[in-house]
Amino acid sequence: MVENKSFHSKVRVAVIYGIVLLLGLCCLFPLLNILAISFSGSAAVSANRVGIIPVDFTLTAYNKILSDGQFWRSFMISVIRVVLALALNLAVTVPMAYAMTKSKKEFRARNIYMNLLIFAMLFNGGMIPTYILVRNLGLLNSIWSLVLPGALPIFNVIMLMNFFLGIPKSLEEAALIDGASPFQVLIKIMVPCAKPSIATVSLFSIVGSWNDFFSGLIYMQKVENYPIMTYIQSLNVDIQELLKSGASSSALENVTELSNRNLNAAKIVVAVIPLLLIYPILQKYLITGMVMGSVKE
Repeated sequence: MVENKSFHSKVRVAVIYGIVLLLGLCCLFPLLNILAISFSGSAAVSANRVGIIPVDFTLTAYNKILSDGQFWRSFMISVIRVVLALALNLAVTVPMAYAMTKSKKEFRARNIYMNLLIFAMLFNGGMIPTYILVRNLGLLNSIWSLVLPGALPIFNVIMLMNFFLGIPKSLEEAALIDGASPFQVLIKIMVPCAKPSIATVSLFSIVGSWNDFFSGLIYMQKVENYPIMTYIQSLNVDIQELLKSGASSSALENVTELSNRNLNAAKIVVAVIPLLLIYPILQKYLITGMVMGSVKE
């Protein structure tokens, strides 16, 4: 009887693992297909002969992207944007989230600010008023036009606030009794305890800033100021333009190996690589940070 139960449990576990593996392969297949298309020739791609293995292997799409000087300029613009946005987000959201954890007795205007935050999260100003404000401030074609409109992510404030509320109040009270100022309590007690949540909002900020291409289209009027996502979205294969410009035979031969479809696949791969390098570093904090404070008094 015991042996039967053990056998059935092993079968059940094997079936569960099989289902999870199958679902994982289903999720990976589109990504592998995109990767294969980016390394395949345009004829094979146009004929839909590419699965998860490249056909007529070529690096033409990557050569077109990586040999472009503007690509690297846009890449550095995006790196600077991510760093500035992350620093500004944390500098604003962490103190605000901590202030929102105070009672009405300690912070009389708490409810007013909380209602304003929720209202702003549900009913934001919109694209056109934001553009007009950025233009009137003279920030068009400036890196700050990509950073300041998203300086205060309200969802991140609320998530950090909920995590702070889960930290035992006795830690803060003990620090205040020992003579710590509110700022010292925030820096030395609350922030170290909230590392998982801070890592999570940092990941949100990094991914959001890196993946945003629409802001570059709106606020940047010159191609040389485009962030990486905006720039690679504008890349395409224009054979007619090459013919008009009198391109060499070798250049035209390279173009025959390239189409917008495998160029777009290469764009996706290039754009995802930096995020894949960052995600494993912060991944261990992600689940913990998404859950509201688990330590209760």
